[in-house]
Amino acid sequence: MKKVLIITYYWPPSGGAGVQRWLKFVKYLRDFDWEPVIYTPSNPGFPLLDETLSKDIPADIEVIMTPIWEPYEFYKKLAGTKNTPTIAAGVIKDKKPKGLAQKLSVWIRGNLFIPDARKFWIKPSVRFLYKYLQENHIDAIVSTGPPHSMHFIALKLKQRLSIPWLADFRDPWTDIDYYKEMKISVLADRKHKRLELEIILNCSAMVVVSREMKANYEKMGCQNVQLITNGFDPDDMGFQEVVPDPKFSISHIGTLPPSFNLTGIWQILAELSEADPRFGENLEIKLVGKVDSSVIDDLSKYKLEKKLILPGYVSHEKAALLMKQSAILLLVINQNSPNAKGILTGKIFEYLAACRPILAIGPTDGDLSAILKESEAGTIAAYNDLDMIRKNVLDLYEKYIHNTLINSGKGIEKFTRKNLTAQLADVLNDITC
Repeated sequence: MKKVLIITYYWPPSGGAGVQRWLKFVKYLRDFDWEPVIYTPSNPGFPLLDETLSKDIPADIEVIMTPIWEPYEFYKKLAGTKNTPTIAAGVIKDKKPKGLAQKLSVWIRGNLFIPDARKFWIKPSVRFLYKYLQENHIDAIVSTGPPHSMHFIALKLKQRLSIPWLADFRDPWTDIDYYKEMKISVLADRKHKRLELEIILNCSAMVVVSREMKANYEKMGCQNVQLITNGFDPDDMGFQEVVPDPKFSISHIGTLPPSFNLTGIWQILAELSEADPRFGENLEIKLVGKVDSSVIDDLSKYKLEKKLILPGYVSHEKAALLMKQSAILLLVINQNSPNAKGILTGKIFEYLAACRPILAIGPTDGDLSAILKESEAGTIAAYNDLDMIRKNVLDLYEKYIHNTLINSGKGIEKFTRKNLTAQLADVLNDITC
């Protein structure tokens, strides 16, 4: 087998979305004649933990760990969250407006920690891996980000040792939704964009997760951009029969930050509940994961709090079960993201595999819309198109009443993690031939 060194910040017991993509690639790489070697921090600051993910790590795989220093103790003191064990993932459940210290901490993260706060791991990792690679044969290097500091470890190794290097962008860099919220100065913006360009112009190949991202990075000058979407693992979804919720349950799985403006759908659900008492009796809203206080406030405003269930963060296994039990799966694309048309998170594909109808809100001409149409898995309406959102909800409710809610899952086999790993192996073979 050929050997590939995978540089990743996220690795079990890390939970959340960041770990899934490469954990699953690693699970299946041996099936395509590639032996993975993992390089990851020994003491990272994971915001979420999920011990159940360790079952997917192949037996006898080599996992190399070295310590990382991160400036988060300083950050937490500055932000006023020093008693929090880790930095919150995505949202902070705090109704108080941000003080000067918190605003300053956000500015520091965007303007001084470039490309990100894991930059202090670059030099020691290069020193360690340079020695390791002189003593151990590796055919290719993979770096996956964010955090994008991982790419600079790989870049410096490629420059010194001329080993083929694949850069995997799970999210865009300067086009990501929260980039503007970091109060980045003109000078820092130039540096972020210069470093981003340095990565995409020097890697042997680049992998992205959506057509929109592929087109954008090709415009920036990358000559070898490959599309490998996120996906789902049938093993995660289970094969046992699941009893569906008796209620008309509308479930959102994952973080709900303030930027996912859901006011429109809450308003519609409130109006439908008032107009039809039976609809109100059947309605149940499940928000699984971290939920910002502003979302709870909106639900209270529309008198929907009695319909609300908040399980909090759950393991990946439990999340898959909740998906399969739900009547409807709610999916929202961040309307403030500059790359909204190209957002295809891993959750989207697990929604497909759950075989429950998807109620999506986002760009009707983006990558998500195309997949929903192709797979006949659900409907999508634009953020401000309340009439279409109402129509979609009513159509789904009518099917719920008549017990005809279905998601055909047409053609979704191509999104299985094993099939996607076959695509990855092809890319690795191309850059090492």
